[in-house]
Amino acid sequence: MQFDGFTESDFQTFQIDGLEERMAAIQNRIQPKFKIIGESLTSDLTATLGTEMFLHIAKHARRTVNPPKDTWLAIANNKRGYKKHPHFQVGLFDDHAFLWLAYIYELPNKAEFAQKFLDHMNEIKERVPGDFVISMDHMKKDAVALEDTDLKKTLERFRDVKKAEFLIGRHLAADDPILKDGDRFISLARETFETLVPIYKLGFA
Repeated sequence: MQFDGFTESDFQTFQIDGLEERMAAIQNRIQPKFKIIGESLTSDLTATLGTEMFLHIAKHARRTVNPPKDTWLAIANNKRGYKKHPHFQVGLFDDHAFLWLAYIYELPNKAEFAQKFLDHMNEIKERVPGDFVISMDHMKKDAVALEDTDLKKTLERFRDVKKAEFLIGRHLAADDPILKDGDRFISLARETFETLVPIYKLGFA
């Protein structure tokens, strides 16, 4: 199978009322695309990092009433799960796609990761383009460009506040032409993750 890009109906999935109805659309429209994208990127990251990486596609299994507002794939170095580990994400909200290196609140030793990033803050700023964006909550849409972020304050909050998170990567508006071109999108995702791999490695240094 080939990934031919995301369509308007993929983004409109998140306008569908009802948990079962929206989940059916996610499973039928989006997850087959995630599988193709994810397998390609997982293979790339395994080769780049020299350690086996595993693909996880969000199941939204805990939901019983509210339909998901977004959906994603995650790539982590653990076969059983990704939430307690640093991971790479590709996902969609109704108005944008996201490409993240994600450290979410379930990470047990996030204070240690935060401190390493604080110790190497200048390196992060040098390596990552200023138009990459940062989020402190994976459940919210908003993100701020790295060049407009007080990175020290952001990382201190990530370290000190239990629920604080740190996600760094790219947002693409739903009408961005790159999203409609499968090869271009996978190339951009690959390039984004290659840029973020040194940050990922930094956490384990």
